[in-house]
Amino acid sequence: MPGFTLDEVRARTLKERDSWLTVYLVDPFAVRIVRQIANRTPITPNQLTVAALFLGLGAAVCFAFGYWQLLLIGAALYYLCFLVDCTDGKLARLTGSESLFGSWMDYVSDRFRVLVCVVALMGGQYRETGHVAFLWLALAVVFLDMLRYLNALQVYKVRREMRSHLAAALERARATLSMLEPEGDATGRATGRGGRTMSDGGEQAVLRHGIGVLEQILRSQNEREARNQRTAGKQPDLTLPKVDLHQEFRTRFPWYQRFWGSLNDRRVRTHLVGGIEFQLAVFVLSPVAAALFGPPAIGWITAFAGVLLLAFEIAIIYKLWLSTRDFFRVVDGIDGALRFSGPSDGAEEQGRDTGSDTGSQTTVP
Repeated sequence: MPGFTLDEVRARTLKERDSWLTVYLVDPFAVRIVRQIANRTPITPNQLTVAALFLGLGAAVCFAFGYWQLLLIGAALYYLCFLVDCTDGKLARLTGSESLFGSWMDYVSDRFRVLVCVVALMGGQYRETGHVAFLWLALAVVFLDMLRYLNALQVYKVRREMRSHLAAALERARATLSMLEPEGDATGRATGRGGRTMSDGGEQAVLRHGIGVLEQILRSQNEREARNQRTAGKQPDLTLPKVDLHQEFRTRFPWYQRFWGSLNDRRVRTHLVGGIEFQLAVFVLSPVAAALFGPPAIGWITAFAGVLLLAFEIAIIYKLWLSTRDFFRVVDGIDGALRFSGPSDGAEEQGRDTGSDTGSQTTVP
C-alpha cells in the first residue's frame, strides 16, 4: 500500500477554500483519518459514504426519542457522520478514485440524512412538548436546505454560461481583427472588404482595445485551475477561463476585497454561513443546547442559523445580479466594436445571442 505522508494528504485533499467550520473543526482530524485509511486499509470512498449515512440514521434515532441524554448522543453521532462524510471525498482525491456514481451517492445520502434527521429531531421535540412550532420549524429547515442547493447549482450554471459567452465574444473579436489586419504591409494600411481603408488608428485600434479589455476580464488562470483540478481529481468536460465580473460589486463595497483576502489567506470562503454551518447548528449545537437549557433552545438556534443562511444566500443572489450587469456591459461593448468594424452589408448584426438592448452602456470603446 502507498505510504502517504501527512503533508501529501494535505496538499492533495484540502480544498483551496472551504467552510470555516470545515477548516478549523473538521480538516485537522479528517486528513489524519484519511492518511490512516489510505495507508493501512482497503476501505473505499463509497464505503465511507455508506458509513456516514448510517451514522446519520443513528443520530436520527436518538433525536426521535427526545430525551436529553439521547440528544447529546445524537449530536455526537451527527458530528461523526459529518466528519466521515468529509473523509470520503478526501480519500477519493488522494487515491484518484473519484467517480460519477460516488458523487451521486454522496449527494443523495446528504439530502436523505438531512431530511431524516430534521423529521426525527423536530418530531421528537413535538412529541415531548406538544408545540406545533416544531413542525413548522422542520418545514423551514427542509426549505432552506433545498434553497441553498438549488441556488448554488443555478449560480454556478449562470456564471459558467457568462464565461462561455465572453470567451466566444473574445474569439469573434480576434477573428474580426485578423481579417482587418494587413498582411505583409509595412505601412500599416490595407484595403478591407467593401473597399474601406482599415487604418491602425481606426477600426483595428478599437478592436485591439476591446480585445485587451476582454482579455483582462477573462484573465487566464489556466495553471491555477489545472492544479486545482488535479488536486481535486476532477476532469471537467469543458475548461473555461476564469471570469472577473465583480467590478461593480467591489466598487459598491470596497472593503470586500480586503475581507476576501484575509479569509482567503486562511483557506476560508466568504460565504460564512452556508449549508455546513446550518447543518451543524441544527443537528449538533441545538440538541446540545436543548439538553442543557430545554427544548426552546432548538427553536432559537435553528431560527437564528436559518436567518443567517438566508441572508448569505440573498447576498450571493445580489452579487450575481451585479455580475450580470457587468456581463452585459462587456458584451455590449465588444459587440458594438464588432459592428463598428464589420462589413457594411449588415452581416455584423448576426450572431448576437445575449438578448440585451442596453448597448448604450459600454466599457470597451
